[in-house]
Amino acid sequence: MREAEALKTGGKDMHSDAGAARGSDLSSPISKAFFLLDAIAASDGPARFAELQRASGFPKATLHRLLRQLEQEGMVAHDARAQRYRLGLRLIRLAHGAWQDASLAQVGGPYIEELSAELGMTVHLGCLESGQVLYLDKRNRTHGIEMFSRPGRIGPAYCTGIGKAMLANLPPERLCEALDRQAFYRHTPKTLIDRAALEAELAEIRERGYAFDNEEHEPSIICVAVPILSVGGALIGGLSVTTTTLAGSIEKLEAMVPQLQKTAHRIARAAEVQFLDR
Repeated sequence: MREAEALKTGGKDMHSDAGAARGSDLSSPISKAFFLLDAIAASDGPARFAELQRASGFPKATLHRLLRQLEQEGMVAHDARAQRYRLGLRLIRLAHGAWQDASLAQVGGPYIEELSAELGMTVHLGCLESGQVLYLDKRNRTHGIEMFSRPGRIGPAYCTGIGKAMLANLPPERLCEALDRQAFYRHTPKTLIDRAALEAELAEIRERGYAFDNEEHEPSIICVAVPILSVGGALIGGLSVTTTTLAGSIEKLEAMVPQLQKTAHRIARAAEVQFLDR
């Protein structure tokens, strides 16, 4: 069962988050293990065995063996009573160590907090990881919006504003590699699933300097996003402001682009100073 079909598990999907981030090669034991860890992380809560089997397509015996090994290593915890799996404490400790060294998250935190307070809206900070969006930080103001994104989660790049803003600013070779990793699954009626059409949109985004998500990943969720670029134009990350169709509009979000770009510039300069100090 291939990922583009198998990762759809009902409710919130494990689809683009678990498998798409590392392509379709699940031939080695370690790639299978990481696939399962991604699937558990992408679940809204502790994942059932049946969900993981649908997500992976692995035979029951193989899945049991992999989960047992991950549990023995402390990477997965199994609730025998509820028959559910969640990420283990060992993995959480490793993630915390990596998080402490995530320079962009550290540098960008105060700036996105300031922007969220200024706009009274939800602000995301992210970077590209294996062609997908890795959400590094999220700040909410006034009221929280229920949505897929949260720090540490992997999301699709082809149908999110922050993902498209970053894709549009990759050099040609890296863009080709990133597009090869997109699942092109239709999350909503507005999701763009044609690669050629996406490439045309990315060219427009590159020209104007910012991207939109117009209910392409989640119904009623809209955002505007800009890339975070170095002085030389290299991609560092992405920044977005998000709201709902009930609380705002694409036109209102577009009016915030100058504030977004100013904040992206400040984060880029601060990040470069930190890198130089190392």
